[in-house]
Amino acid sequence: MTSKDTINAPPLSQFFEKPTEIEKYFSAAFNISKDPIFVKDEHYRLLLVNDAFCKILGVTRQEALGRTLAQRVTPEQQARFLSTDKKVLQTGKEILCEETLTITGSKEKTILTNKKRFTDSQGKHFLVGIIHDISYRKQIESRVKSSGHALELISSGKPLNEILQAIVRVVEQENPDMLCSVLLLDDSQKHLVIGTASSLPAFYNEAINGIEIGIGVGSCGTAAYTNKRVIVNDVLNHPYWQQYKELAAEAKLGACWSEPIRSTSGKVLGTFAIYHHKAHQPTPADLELIEQTASLASIAIEKKHAEEKLERAASVFTHAQEGIMITDANHKIIEINDTFSKMSGYSLEEVRGKSPNIFRSERHSDEFYLEIWDAMTKQGYWRGEVWSKRKNGVIYPELVTINAVKNTAGKVQHYVSLSTDITPMKEYQGQLERIAHYDALTNLPNRVLLADRLNQATIQCERRKKSLAVAFMDLDGFKAVNDTYGHNVGDDLLIALSQRMKEALREGDTLARIGGDEFIAVMVDLEKFEDTKHVLNRLLKAASDPVSIGNASIQVSASIGVTLYPHDNVDADQLIRHADQAMYIAKQAGKNRYHQFDIAHDIALNSQRENIENIYTAIENNEFVLHYQPKINMLSGETVGVEALIRWQHKTNGLIPPLKFLPLIEGLRVSLKVGEWVISTALLQIESWQKLGLDIPVSVNISAYQLQQANFTARLSTLLAAHPAVNPNRLELEILETSALHDTDIVSKTMNDCRDLGVRFAIDDFGTGYSSLTYLKRLPAYLIKIDQSFVRDMLEDNDDLAIVQGVISLATTFQRKVIAEGVETIAHGKALLQLGCELAQGYGIAKPMVASKIPDWVKKWENDKAWKFDV
Repeated sequence: MTSKDTINAPPLSQFFEKPTEIEKYFSAAFNISKDPIFVKDEHYRLLLVNDAFCKILGVTRQEALGRTLAQRVTPEQQARFLSTDKKVLQTGKEILCEETLTITGSKEKTILTNKKRFTDSQGKHFLVGIIHDISYRKQIESRVKSSGHALELISSGKPLNEILQAIVRVVEQENPDMLCSVLLLDDSQKHLVIGTASSLPAFYNEAINGIEIGIGVGSCGTAAYTNKRVIVNDVLNHPYWQQYKELAAEAKLGACWSEPIRSTSGKVLGTFAIYHHKAHQPTPADLELIEQTASLASIAIEKKHAEEKLERAASVFTHAQEGIMITDANHKIIEINDTFSKMSGYSLEEVRGKSPNIFRSERHSDEFYLEIWDAMTKQGYWRGEVWSKRKNGVIYPELVTINAVKNTAGKVQHYVSLSTDITPMKEYQGQLERIAHYDALTNLPNRVLLADRLNQATIQCERRKKSLAVAFMDLDGFKAVNDTYGHNVGDDLLIALSQRMKEALREGDTLARIGGDEFIAVMVDLEKFEDTKHVLNRLLKAASDPVSIGNASIQVSASIGVTLYPHDNVDADQLIRHADQAMYIAKQAGKNRYHQFDIAHDIALNSQRENIENIYTAIENNEFVLHYQPKINMLSGETVGVEALIRWQHKTNGLIPPLKFLPLIEGLRVSLKVGEWVISTALLQIESWQKLGLDIPVSVNISAYQLQQANFTARLSTLLAAHPAVNPNRLELEILETSALHDTDIVSKTMNDCRDLGVRFAIDDFGTGYSSLTYLKRLPAYLIKIDQSFVRDMLEDNDDLAIVQGVISLATTFQRKVIAEGVETIAHGKALLQLGCELAQGYGIAKPMVASKIPDWVKKWENDKAWKFDV
């Protein structure tokens, strides 16, 4: 306590008596006031203070009363306050003064104090004071002043970094414990770059310059990524700063509050951040400060962006390669750029205030321009080609885009047109069209133009109910000309022949060269195929007559394929393809001729291709199955084997028998695929049955085409090797006696090689062919199967009975076993036994069945005593 606090003065108690009720009410109102109020005596001691006074000075009422509290402020402030107090008490004049109040350990405040003198009934003077804390108001005034200064800088066009530095400097001057930065998003909108951060260490700024934004990338990187304010009170212990902890510690940073800088549309432009050296939590005033500063920074950034955009727009307008014309809402020209001036020949002074009609040429009707403005009215833009007129009267083509520019109310303010002189493009386009549609050597239409003309011709045919012919021509012997005389002579020959063939056609017909020595003629307005014959003969003559080139007389010919539309009712591409196919037939037939496309033959070929594709698909989809028909010994009742018979389990047509699809692929490569599938599946089934205790031979049918393949034995050996548990002698291969075995010596060798593997052979349908004895003599088959057609009718037809008897006799003579197919009744069985045939198969014994039923059938058949034949 200073000497002023111990000044000799009457005790305070003498000024106060026992309080009345009124005084109590006064005391309550006195303390309710938010403004600090105090009363001092003539010795400057505090007699009365309210709660607000205690709060602003940071003391209790007991600590304040009877003291001057001079020790709570700085000496300079103490002297100033005492001087004012003296003046008020001595003169009695009211004084309103703005003062700075610095309380030890607290933030400096700016106060406005109103001091008055009060004299009581005894003539004693008192000083009454009311304090208004105007710190916040002064801070706002300072910010407004600073903002005004920043706005002046923004308006003056100063560089952006200078403006941002001024904004940041204000914050730092008002708040010395704050370090501020402004980071800007780069053009990619993915990285932050330094806008201004002069108070932060250089190494820190260098480390974060160009940092990629994202959650966890410090306060600023996260704020820019999320477009949300990020307050980190303790950077060394916050997950967002985990990867930058060491950097922050080196820079002595303890807290970082970051606010996104947003455009008026809400787009992130960058971040404004406040740092503290120590961990620090923001006050509401701090949050308001950071928000206001970010807003001010956004104004500076957006204005700078707008200025740059305007500068770019001005540069584009001046330097654009397109001609630009701007008119007002009444279609009067107000601006053109240099390119437009050079393109049209007019200067801005010559066209300003005039209508764009001065550029109109006579190439367009009034309706054309009405359509343009109709589009402008409905859509607000138009784009297309226009033929315009230069100042010198020359008409030129330009590509024009017109846009209506409207204000926020939707009213048109002006129109902007961009135009490009496309004269060179038009000239080049003409050259390209010529190149694209005509053969460079012969000047005939090429394949592209031919396709268009052929399409148009087919449409005309349908309208006129007429026909047209497509003739595909290939020169015979042209390659020899090139080889003998060289390509230059060959080119001259093509030119000469193309002119001749073109003259051989009628008016309205088309001759095209589609490449090399190939030509196509399209003949229109025909009634029937005979109408083409005269033209085709003229074409043949034109191609085959000698041509003199230099000292050489060169002669070639042509092979022509022709098809007629709509008899051949296909599209243009197919017509050419069909004529091409017919041309190859003409060439194979001897050349120098024409051949008409055979629709029926083509349908058959397409059908065969479709069948082949369907078979391949069936193999891939596992649609084929094997059924098995038992073979028995009628005398002993023993099951001697089964015959594997293929079926097609079609997904839509159900179960298809082999005669419905095998003949369609006979002699084709796909039949080999099917044949190998049958053998492989049969071997797998033998193996499966053996595991169940059933060990019986399985016979499969193979075609002559498959048997006569050079690698048949090797392929069979591979299939057997895949099933080592199966004894090869359990597999029997049946060859049709009607098979076309071109070389029985080679087939015999193949069969012997297979026998060496353990596989046995049988001759199927014996007696239906013409080489029975030859087959018996040359082919090593152990079994002969009597065709069911003879067995079925042997009881009624003596000729069939004689054939059956003869086959059995031949088998005995050649020491072959014999089995009868088609046994349908007990009577058939008895007759065969009497003729010496013990083996049989047929519906009278069992129909073909799925593999799973065979074991049970064999078991029951062996136990069935009903089937016995008496000899």
